[in-house]
Amino acid sequence: MAENIFLFVPNIIGYVRILLALLSFWLMPHSPVGAITCYGISTLLDSVDGHAARMLDQCTRLGAMMDMLTDRCSTFCLMFTLCIFYPSYAFLFQVSSALDISSHWLHLHSVTLQGAGSHKLIDQGGNCILRYYYSNKAILFLMCVGNELFYMSLYVLYFTEGWMVPVVGRVSLRPLFWASLPVAVAKSVVNVVHLVSAARTLVAIDRGERARGGGGCEGKG
Repeated sequence: MAENIFLFVPNIIGYVRILLALLSFWLMPHSPVGAITCYGISTLLDSVDGHAARMLDQCTRLGAMMDMLTDRCSTFCLMFTLCIFYPSYAFLFQVSSALDISSHWLHLHSVTLQGAGSHKLIDQGGNCILRYYYSNKAILFLMCVGNELFYMSLYVLYFTEGWMVPVVGRVSLRPLFWASLPVAVAKSVVNVVHLVSAARTLVAIDRGERARGGGGCEGKG
């Protein structure tokens, strides 16, 4: 009997992530506590499903693609809300979103054409920055979480400067915003590296196909 990949544990976690993300989108205009809670849990589950996939030997292309799409769409929708809340900075949010989506899509497409099993597998001939970025799990985790914390703190700061925490008292979110700002900038730099590296890979593939007599025009409209 064939395995039901749709019901693999990591994929079920992925469905939960999507539902939490959708709920956070619905709450974003008026309920910052609920929105940021759902969004934050969805973001943290990103690391849980990966561990579950490796532990249970349930790594799938469906799970990997769903994971990346959930990440990109979640950040994009948060950016969309920030454009409404901070219209003076809308252009920066738009550029950041476009760079995030285009760089990851082009990178994924380039590694797929190369036959790599994962977009996180960068061979020795690949870009050294991306190889270090994906091979060092601590750096990858801190960069992704720090980037999300920057935009999440910016979202919450629209409503309040801080929240009351039991025992501790009122906690300001402004330090978190400033602390995560350099990480968000660094993540954008990595996205530029993604874009340039993937473009060079595609050019190399194009040159090889043209040398063999293929023009690569079959995919154009």
